Amino acid sequence: MAADKPTFGRYTEIPVEKMTPEQQEGYRSLIETRGRLPGPNKIYVENPKLAKVIGGLGRHLRTGFSLSLREREIAVCVITSHWHSSYPASSHEKSAKEAGLPPEKIDAIFAGLTTSFDDEREQVIYEMAVCLSESRWVSNGLYERAVKALGHVGITDVIVLMGSYSATSMTLAFYDVQPGTKGMAP
Repeated sequence: MAADKPTFGRYTEIPVEKMTPEQQEGYRSLIETRGRLPGPNKIYVENPKLAKVIGGLGRHLRTGFSLSLREREIAVCVITSHWHSSYPASSHEKSAKEAGLPPEKIDAIFAGLTTSFDDEREQVIYEMAVCLSESRWVSNGLYERAVKALGHVGITDVIVLMGSYSATSMTLAFYDVQPGTKGMAP
């Protein structure tokens, strides 16, 4: 089914007309929820059951979310830098700048250096993301500040966002997808 030459990192995309009916259904589901097929979704379509459910999660993380774009990018930059996956890190370095995060804060996050934010919510999200990505115990103080600043909806949105971008980062790292890789046109 796969072509001889990889089209997206090490992965060889399947042209829509060569997908199984189940893969075409998963592909359509992703297109309906995403409007396009970026990043790991090009790979996830190979697994139609996953493609059908991951699109809804992605939609929530983009549109039904309790976090601002700046807050979202803080957590995403922390987790993509943790996984050393160049495609999503490069993409979200740009997104973080577009969201208005100061370049020196973004640089610190990607370099693994400590930084801080004046906004209480942004600071709590940064601390949560660093704590969780470094497999640290969440102190009672951080827990209490997070509940106060974000509430449980915000806390779970940060955690699930980090989990989703962990999967994204690991997928793109495994398939060695580099920044700027386009892949096949849909």
